Amino acid sequence: MANQQPSTSSRPWFLDAVPLMVVVLIAAHVLALVYWIYRLATEKQPLRRKAH
Repeated sequence: MANQQPSTSSRPWFLDAVPLMVVVLIAAHVLALVYWIYRLATEKQPLRRKAH
């Protein structure tokens, strides 16, 4: 156990940031989906009348 290296020095910094970037991207897509559904639900629909 004495010859273990700290995990932060054995990997580059961007490999440590990958899980955080994945979480941020997923959160951004979820927010965009919620906003898109909100826009669809609140959009003014033109009043359609049947001609016959």
